[in-house]
Amino acid sequence: MPREPALEHPPGEMTRCLNCGAERGADVCESCGLNSTAAEFALRRRLLNRTAFFVLGALAFVAASNRYPPLELDGILIFIGVLFFLTLGLAILVERRALRHLEVEALKRVYYGLIPLPWLLAGLLLANGVFDREAPQIEEARVVGKFSMGGALPSRRLIVTSWREGHRVERVRVDRVNFDSFSRGDVVEVKVEGGLVGIPWVVDAFHR
Repeated sequence: MPREPALEHPPGEMTRCLNCGAERGADVCESCGLNSTAAEFALRRRLLNRTAFFVLGALAFVAASNRYPPLELDGILIFIGVLFFLTLGLAILVERRALRHLEVEALKRVYYGLIPLPWLLAGLLLANGVFDREAPQIEEARVVGKFSMGGALPSRRLIVTSWREGHRVERVRVDRVNFDSFSRGDVVEVKVEGGLVGIPWVVDAFHR
C-alpha cells in the first residue's frame, strides 16, 4: 500500500498530531491512525471534558474554603480566580490555534497540567481542617467593618483587628446569624485552629 506523501509545514503550522502529540509527517497520523479532521474533533472533545472537570474542581475548592475557611481566604480566592480565567483562556487559545492548523502541543501540555490544580487545592484545604487535631485558640478582636456578598454561594465576613504580627485586620467568615448580631466596635472572640499543614482557619466567632 503506497504511503501518503510527507507534508511540508510552513513556519508555525502544526507538526504534531492534535490527538496524540506524535510527529506528523502525513495527513494520517502513524501513531493513532486519525487524519487531521478527526484529530481536531478528538482534541476539541478532550478540551471540553477536561474543562468541565476543571470547573467542577473550582466549585469543590469554593465549597472546601467555605467549610474550613482559612484566615488568608481572600488571597487564596484571588489566586484561584486568576488561575480559573488563565486556564479557560488557555483552552480557548488552544482551540483557536487548532482551528487555524497551528502548533498547539506545548500549550496543550501546559493546559492539561493546570486542570488538577483546583482539586489539589480543595483536597489540601479539606485535609488541613479535617485532620487538624490541635486544640483551638480563642483570639480577641474588635469589629471594624462588615462585608456581605450574595449569590449562589453567599459570603459574609467580619473585618476585625488582627492579633497576628504584621497584619492590620483579619476578614473572618461567619454565618448569617453572627453577621447580623455584630456591629462596628463590638468585641468578638474568634476560635482559630492552626491547621494540619499550617494554614490557620476559623472555626467560629462569637460575642465575648
